[in-house]
Amino acid sequence: MKLRRASWITGLVIVGVIAYACIALMNMRTKVALASETEAELRARAEEIQETNAALQYAIDNRYDDKTIEDIARDKLGLVLPEEKIFYDSGS
Repeated sequence: MKLRRASWITGLVIVGVIAYACIALMNMRTKVALASETEAELRARAEEIQETNAALQYAIDNRYDDKTIEDIARDKLGLVLPEEKIFYDSGS
């Protein structure tokens, strides 16, 4: 009778340990999925920052280039060359 009771308690302990392990595994799985999502977001953000840095470095390296100055004058200041003609579409 003591042997049966001991094996029953041992079985109960084993089931409890397995249940705890399963719950811990599911918890860890959720944390890993969340960490993977965060990693993907951070990698995308890092790529954006690297592209921005490359564009800024290009602007710094070519700040005295005539083409760069002309692009800035056109895009940011709205200037045109004297021989250019501007047409505005008033149809829409």
